[in-house]
Amino acid sequence: MEEKNKKRILIIDDEKPIVDILTYNLQKEGYEIIEAYDGEVGYDRAINDKPDLILLDVMLPKQDGLTVCRKVREKSSVPIIMLTAKEDVVDKIIGLEIGADDYITKPYSTRELIARIKANLRKVEAISSEITLKRIEEQEKIKKEEKKNVVVSFGDATIDFERYLLKVGENPIELTLREFELLKFLIQNKGQIFSREQLLEKVWGYDYYGDVRTVDVTVRRIREKIEKDSSSPEYILTKRGLGYTFNSDTINEQ
Repeated sequence: MEEKNKKRILIIDDEKPIVDILTYNLQKEGYEIIEAYDGEVGYDRAINDKPDLILLDVMLPKQDGLTVCRKVREKSSVPIIMLTAKEDVVDKIIGLEIGADDYITKPYSTRELIARIKANLRKVEAISSEITLKRIEEQEKIKKEEKKNVVVSFGDATIDFERYLLKVGENPIELTLREFELLKFLIQNKGQIFSREQLLEKVWGYDYYGDVRTVDVTVRRIREKIEKDSSSPEYILTKRGLGYTFNSDTINEQ
C-alpha cells in the first residue's frame, strides 16, 4: 500500500498493551495508526486528525466511549467500531443508537477485527467510488431516461442522492453513512417490504457481522430525524412480522 493511500485508524483504549498489539497488527496490514489513551484526547484526535476509522473502547478515563461516540457523531460521519465487554448488551445497543457503525466484543481475534475494519472501510470506499466512477455512467443513463430518483421529496423533506444531502424544510439534516444508505435504499424501493435480514444484506453488505437489531436502531435514528412524530411514523413504516417499507404515497420525484 502506497504511503499516500494509507488509511488512518484512531485507536482509543486506555490499556496500552492492547493498543500496542493492535498497532503492531494493523501496521502490518498497511494502516497508519493514531493512539489515544483517554476519552478527552481521543475526541480531540478524532476531530483534528481526521482518521478514516475509529476503534473506540467503551470503558475509558475522563470521558467514556459512549460519550466520545456521541460527540464525534455530532461533527463527523467517520466509521466507528465500538469495543465492548463480552456480555454488555446495553452498551452495544446504546452505541448503535448514538451513531456507532459496528461493535466487537472482547476478547476478539485479530483476524475478526481486521475483517470488521476492512468491511467498514470498503463501505465508505464503495460510496466514494460510486460518486466518482459509477456515477459517470449512471448519470448519463439517468439524463437519457427520466433522471429518476436523483432528487426526491416527501412531506417537508428533500433528499438529493447525488450529493448525499437531506433537508427537512430549509434545515440540512446530518445522517451517518449507514443512515443515508438505508434511507436511500428504502426510498428507491418505495412500497416494497424488506425484512431486517434483507436490509442487512442489501445495505450493510454480506460481510457485516452484526445482528438484526442494528437495523431497528438505525431505522429509529432516521425516524427521529425525518418524522414529525417518530412514535407514529408516516414515512418509514413497520409491517408487523415482515419488516420495513417506505410509504410510496408520500413520495414526490423531481
